[in-house]
Amino acid sequence: MKTVTSNGVTLHVQVQGPETGPVVLFANSLGTDLRVWDLLLPYLPDGLRIVRYDKGGHGLSDCPAAPYDMDTLVTDAEAIAVGLGLKEIVFVGLSIGGLIGQGLAARRPDLFRGLVLMDTAARIGSPEMWQDRIDALRTGGIASMADAILDRWFAPEMRNDATRLAPWRHMLTRTPVEGYIGCCAAIAGADFTETTRALTQPVMAMAGSEDGSTTPDLVRTTAELCNAAFHVIEGAGHLPCVEAPDTVGALISDFLKETGHV
Repeated sequence: MKTVTSNGVTLHVQVQGPETGPVVLFANSLGTDLRVWDLLLPYLPDGLRIVRYDKGGHGLSDCPAAPYDMDTLVTDAEAIAVGLGLKEIVFVGLSIGGLIGQGLAARRPDLFRGLVLMDTAARIGSPEMWQDRIDALRTGGIASMADAILDRWFAPEMRNDATRLAPWRHMLTRTPVEGYIGCCAAIAGADFTETTRALTQPVMAMAGSEDGSTTPDLVRTTAELCNAAFHVIEGAGHLPCVEAPDTVGALISDFLKETGHV
C-alpha cells in the first residue's frame, strides 16, 4: 500500500502501470473512494501510469477534523504529484475532484498536459446550501441523507436495481462523517470562476444527463469558461464512470489522443 503525507495527513495512493507510461491522475467525488474508477479503467488505453488516491477524510486516508478548505485539498494533490515525480499529467476530476483539478491546474500548469472535468463546475452550490447540508449531517449523519444523495448520484435504472446500488450505498454511508463534512466546507468556499477562465491547458468536460448534483447546464457553463469540449452522457447521473464506463472511457481515450498523451 502506497501513501503520501501532506500537511501531516497520510493519503492512500494506488499506482498502476509502467513508471514511464503517460500519467493519468484521478480525483474522486464526495462520499466515494478511489474504487469509483474501477469500472472505467478497463476502457482506457494500455500502458498508462494510472494514479488514484483517497482525498482526506475518505477511503483509507487519514480523516482530519472538519472543516477543510480547497487550498489544502489542492495542496494534497500537488504533494502526490510531486512526491511521485509525476509530469505531463492528464488530471481527471469528478465532482469535488474536478474542483481540485481546476485548482491544481491553475497553481501548477507546469505539471499538466490536460484536464478532464467530470460532473463538476467552477463553483458548486452556495455557502448557505452547503451549511444546511453540514447542519443536517451533524444532526442525523450520512445515513439520514443517503437516499437523497443516491437519487442525485444515479439515474432511475440504477437506483431501482437494489443489487447494483447496495455497494454504493455502503461506500457512501461508511465515509467518515467528519471527512464528508470537511469536504462540504471546502466546496462551500471554492469559486474557481476566474482562474478556470484563465486556464491554457486542453480541457474536456462531461456530465451525466440525469445528474442531480451538478446538472449538465452547470457543467456546460464551466466548459464554456475555458473553451472545453463538452459532452452529455445519456442515462447517467453524477457518477457516469460507474453507469457508463464504456462511453466515458472512449471520451477520455479520445482526449488522450488529441492531446498527444498516447
